[in-house]
Amino acid sequence: MFKEMHDLFQWAWLIPALPFLSFLLIAFVTKRSKGLSSTISILAILSSLGLAIAIAYSVIRAGAEIVEHPAIINVNWLNIVGLKIDFGTIVDPLSAMMLFVVTLVASMVQIYSLGYMRGDKGWSRYYAYQSLFASAMLGMVLATNLLQLFIFWELVGLCSYLLIGFWFFKVSAREAAKKAFMTTRVGDFGLLLGMLFLYTKFGTLDFVALSAALNTSFQDVVVVGTASYVTVMAFLVFMGPVGKSGQFPLHVWLPDAMEGPTPVSALIHAATMVVAGVYLVARMYFLFDFASPAALQFVAGLGAFTAIFAASIAVVQNDIKRILAYSTLSQLGYMMFALGVGSFSGSMFHLMTHAFFKALMFLGAGSVILALHHKQNIWDMGGLWKKMPITGWTFFIGILAISGMPPFAGFFSKDEILANALHNGHPIIYAVGLFTAFLTAFYMCRLFFVVFMGPVKPENQHVNESPWSMTIPLMILAFFSVIGGWAALPEHNFAFFVHYGEFEHEAINWFLAGISVLAGLLGIGLAYAVYVKKVIAAESMVVRFPGIYKLLKNGYYVDEVYLWIIKNVMGGMGKVLYWFDIYIVDGIINGIALTTRGSGKLLRRTSTGQVQMYAMVFFFAVVVLFMVFAFGEGQLTALNPLATLGGVK
Repeated sequence: MFKEMHDLFQWAWLIPALPFLSFLLIAFVTKRSKGLSSTISILAILSSLGLAIAIAYSVIRAGAEIVEHPAIINVNWLNIVGLKIDFGTIVDPLSAMMLFVVTLVASMVQIYSLGYMRGDKGWSRYYAYQSLFASAMLGMVLATNLLQLFIFWELVGLCSYLLIGFWFFKVSAREAAKKAFMTTRVGDFGLLLGMLFLYTKFGTLDFVALSAALNTSFQDVVVVGTASYVTVMAFLVFMGPVGKSGQFPLHVWLPDAMEGPTPVSALIHAATMVVAGVYLVARMYFLFDFASPAALQFVAGLGAFTAIFAASIAVVQNDIKRILAYSTLSQLGYMMFALGVGSFSGSMFHLMTHAFFKALMFLGAGSVILALHHKQNIWDMGGLWKKMPITGWTFFIGILAISGMPPFAGFFSKDEILANALHNGHPIIYAVGLFTAFLTAFYMCRLFFVVFMGPVKPENQHVNESPWSMTIPLMILAFFSVIGGWAALPEHNFAFFVHYGEFEHEAINWFLAGISVLAGLLGIGLAYAVYVKKVIAAESMVVRFPGIYKLLKNGYYVDEVYLWIIKNVMGGMGKVLYWFDIYIVDGIINGIALTTRGSGKLLRRTSTGQVQMYAMVFFFAVVVLFMVFAFGEGQLTALNPLATLGGVK
């Protein structure tokens, strides 16, 4: 049976290849035909989804065998003296789960875009970018080595730049695209250094070979300093995920990425760019596990800080997409600190469930934005529950899922993360995660109550539900947001949730789960009291705590700090280097040039071309030399007293 499955796994390369082929067809053949372009793109990603489902099912059937022996197929790409690079595919529980999530969300986004992007002049270009984006992420998931992953990693960054700045005629979109591209390059530089150090130390970038090399180094006591060296490499590799997955302080690009079309935001935040960093840490977990405890502690600490940091900012935001963006940052922090505290399965489980309900809420927000003629301020909305029932109900399911309410998907994954944090000796991180869960429920229900249950605005009287091309994906994602967490139940202990070949998923601790549910209920209750019953006036809190409000509203002024550093520190250094270049470097060069030019002018006067002049100069030179030798010999004789003794001359 496993051999038959392995035959299926050999075709995994088609999953990224089909969207890439659709990109080529749209870009070079069908770009003038909007209908044909979208059809090709959607059929390609749906075909990839079908193949991903087949592979995921086979992985589940294989069970522990596929964990112990992943299906790896390599083809030699480069082989020269001292360097051998293979390209291939790896199929194991981790990659199978990611393939399913990426293809599902990407296909829903592309179908949804039929309604959202209708009439857009860049229709074919949009679907070409969408296909390339999906292909890049899927190629990254299947990569068997760091170099192959890095190539697709950078292609993911390029696609995000193209899609965030899709409406390039808007200055804000262009600036947001550049900000995303440049900010993530900072982290990517660290990742590239880490790759170079890993290759220098171990002579390979293959995941399996690296894992084996690290185990060998660990067992070989003769190797001195390996652990500390690996710790440095782990920190460098982690810089890439810090940028891609929006961890503090490289998070600043993600809220501004909302300038792209809303379906793009759904794809970026749910299944592609931002989860690429989490996936890389998971794929390279053997590196962080081998390094000193400081590496995983740093991952856990930074993730926990990012989670509560972003959640606190989301509490006071008014743009519906920015609220969801900061929510994504917070949930990414959850995934990161889960990895840091040793909850590998919890992190990957939450990555999967979060993809379902976050894509659902972003697409639901797009449905509202389109119905309200691209209004994004939640205070311009209200009373949409009855006018947009499908959007309202599906969005409500997403709210319950992210708030950790049972039996929705977010309850199971968030509970596992918090339980593992406490069981593995991280009570502070557990407390931070629990308080973040309270804040998440509060600000997400604040959004829901204002948008769907608030008073109807006069200008919104004639709002209608979105077309079926948009609501069907909402219903499908809502379905997965409900059942996606049921994999945690004992009878559904899927092979996805494994760690180094051992099933680490444990039975639900209902006491701890009850505490996390209570935290979510308190958040929901507080939002209901403030924004529905008006028991507490939100405006009075703003007046009472204006400093805190401004601090949160402006994202703790991190962008302003960066701008100050760029303007004063980097700008000041630039001025110093400019003056050094002008007065020191250019001064020396110009001084040499002036000296050469002056010498040339002087020597030029001696080259007249007249023979009599040269003869006269030659005559005077001979006379001078004769006089020097004549007078010089007499002076030497007079000054030397030994010259007259013993006939010595």
